[in-house]
Amino acid sequence: MVEGAIRYRSSGQPVIRLKKWIVLALKVAVSVALLAYLAANMDLAAAWQRMLAVAPLMLALAIVVMFVQFGICALRWSAVMQAIGAGLPLRDLARIFFIGSFFNQALPSAVGGDAVRIFMVHKLGLSLGRAFNGVMLERVAIVVSIPLLATFVLPWFLPNVDDRYVPWIWAAFAFLVAGSVVGIALLVLLKKLPKNFHHWRLVKGLVRLGDDARRLFLSGRRTVAVLMWSVVGNANVSFAVYLLGRGLGLDIGVIDALAISPFVMLATTVPISIGGWGVREGVMVFSFAMIGISEDGSFALSILLGLAILVTSLPGGIVWLFTRDRPAVADLLDDVH
Repeated sequence: MVEGAIRYRSSGQPVIRLKKWIVLALKVAVSVALLAYLAANMDLAAAWQRMLAVAPLMLALAIVVMFVQFGICALRWSAVMQAIGAGLPLRDLARIFFIGSFFNQALPSAVGGDAVRIFMVHKLGLSLGRAFNGVMLERVAIVVSIPLLATFVLPWFLPNVDDRYVPWIWAAFAFLVAGSVVGIALLVLLKKLPKNFHHWRLVKGLVRLGDDARRLFLSGRRTVAVLMWSVVGNANVSFAVYLLGRGLGLDIGVIDALAISPFVMLATTVPISIGGWGVREGVMVFSFAMIGISEDGSFALSILLGLAILVTSLPGGIVWLFTRDRPAVADLLDDVH
């Protein structure tokens, strides 16, 4: 049986690797196609001149804000882990999050950084299931916090928007609210899966995910803490976008950045491109056009934001080089990719 499994794995490796290369090629194609389409329909030279003329102080402040984001994210993840009864030292979570952020930028897959985080937390002594739940539920908390932030921001943002787009904004807001409510309800109800199937590994894992979702979203004070850090994280990235916009000379207010940036960042998590490149620029250009920002301006803003994220994530690679789990993480990434 063992020999058969080895032969099966060996014979299946070329097919698996071919699929990975095909997926990678498709993502590269999507990023290139989107960037090429945007470049062909705007004054690319003007965008380039804007980036060259960005105010150095505003650029530096935006990069500092993006570094602060790692601390906020670590606190958010820590709050999630505490809520599900899997608290770990904040120092360890901050280090692991920093490393995971590096791999989110360095690898073509959108799941690379999350896989690293799950693995490294598991190596600290948590079960693989609990480590997985902590990372996935943190992702859910980020999404849920977006309509929460939008609830407070939209009344001040909508007067700045072209009337043609207002119905679409309300539709997107309603979709996110409904999706958040339904998503949390489904997660919580996973605990109610028929007990006759609880001996199945997949169902057992889903039930445990449901248990942790109940602890996270139905625990009062801890729920508030997680959502608070999630809102703060979205607001912090929005502030970086505001600083970059002002540095480029764009007429962008804090409210505009708070209303648009979380949706832009959410779109980049859809795993159809390389590191969100192309998708981020497309959504940024369309969204800021609703308040009259030029295409070359918002394109330059998106490129600078992507570069700021990349620059602030790179030190995570240095941290990884000095971690004792580096060989094991490298083997994991080889399997994932």
